[in-house]
This record gives sequence, structure tokens and C-alpha cells, in this order.
Amino acid sequence: MTTPRTSPTPRWTGTVAVDDTALAATDTGGPGVPVVYLNGQFATQGYWRRVVADLGPGWRHITYDERARGRSKRSADYSFAAAVRDVDAVLAHRGVDRAVVVGWSYGAVVAAHWASRNPDRAIGAVMVDGAFPYDWLDDAMEQRIRRLFKRMGWFTPLLRPTGLTPRMSAAQQAESNIELGRLSRERELGPVLDSVTVPSRYVVASGTSLGSRGDEQERIRAGLDAVTARNPHIRIAAKVDSNHGALLRKDAPAIAATVREVAALDRERPAR
Repeated sequence: MTTPRTSPTPRWTGTVAVDDTALAATDTGGPGVPVVYLNGQFATQGYWRRVVADLGPGWRHITYDERARGRSKRSADYSFAAAVRDVDAVLAHRGVDRAVVVGWSYGAVVAAHWASRNPDRAIGAVMVDGAFPYDWLDDAMEQRIRRLFKRMGWFTPLLRPTGLTPRMSAAQQAESNIELGRLSRERELGPVLDSVTVPSRYVVASGTSLGSRGDEQERIRAGLDAVTARNPHIRIAAKVDSNHGALLRKDAPAIAATVREVAALDRERPAR
């Protein structure tokens, strides 16, 4: 059961030192249930502003930019393992013992892993159109990903001063995406999701995402059906009409409602 803080934490904006980098972070403070938001692979904390606004000031919102994204510093390590460690670093810096983890796309996979490893610290998890166990990566797809990021490499440096693209090379971005594909294979992600024991809900988009073709993305999403059949802690809370790139903007109310649902389920759990 969620234990409220006895004294409100003031709003804070700053950096969290971890390994060889510093993560730009914001903590709205307050006495509410902590929610930590995990970004898409190359997105920034600003993407969550509509969800934060919909949930409102009764919650404690913690957002941050991952390594070399947004206002965070570069690093020598852009691995998935580092991304999971960064969740712990941010929560420890802010003195948060338990939180709801909410992740979109790449962040959904981070949220699933973190929740599975930290059942006593995770109030619950919300995966937003990500963390679907499906074998979508093969040799041909790896080459397609490398070509895609190589083509994008000529103009992404021009956008870096705006914070819209990461301060990573095209090769580093491609390797991060390929690592995600390997981690998303059913034999890799399936056991992670099967081990989740906290209230966990999915908000699922419709249509395509960057780089997908035809009904490829819908077939990937269908990989979730076997997971929900095996694990009673995991359910699909909403299937929205927006595509992968638009749902944080267009479907913030559905995501916020799912966060509320997960927190309410935690309050119903036996005291630990």
C-alpha cells in the first residue's frame, strides 16, 4: 500500500550526476504519489507535459532527459543497462523510495525491466505503446536501421542546439535501436514481463511508427496477447486511435487515467 510523505518536497530543477554524465531533471515536489516518466529512445522530458498537466498537482512528477538527450550531458555508455540504472540514480537523488514508472516506447521497456527487478519499490507500471515481446529484428532489419540512421545523420546535427535530436552519432543511435530489437525478442522480454508482480497496464496506440511498414507495428503489438494471458498483473487499459508518435500529445487523458488506475490498485494491495 502506498505510504504518503509526511512533509511536502519543494519543486526542484537541476542535474543528477551518474557515472560519467549528468542528467537534467525536474521534480515538481509535493506530497502526492511519485510518478517517474521514462522517455522514448531519443525524446525528452518535455514530451510528458500534457500527461503531467492532466494528472495535475496532486501527484509528484519526476521527469528527466536520458544521456545525451535534451539538456543532459554526453556519456561513454548509451546501453539499455545504463538506462535502467539511471532510474535508480534519479530516484535516489530525489529521495524517493517508491514510485509509479511510466514509460513510452523505449521507456516502456525500461519501465518493465525496472518494475520486474524492484517489486517492493514499484507502485505500478504503465507502458505506453512499447515493451511488446516480438521477434522483429533480423539481419535485414539491422541493415535497414543502420541505413535509416545514416541517411538521417546529415541533418540531425543541425537540430541538436534545439534539443530535438540527441547528441549521439548516427551509428550510436542505430546501435541503441538494434539493442532494443534484441531485448524485445520474445525469449528476452517475455520472461521479464512474466516476472512482473506489481499492477501494470498498457496504453496501446494504433497504426505505424517511424521506420515501420504496413501492418508491421500492429503485428508487434499483438505479441502482448500471450503476456496478458499468462500474467494477471498485466492488462491493456486502453487502445487509442493515435499512432505511436502522436499519442502522448493526443491521448494524455487516457495515459493519466491509467496512472490513476495503477495507483488505486496499489492501495488495494495487502500491506507489505
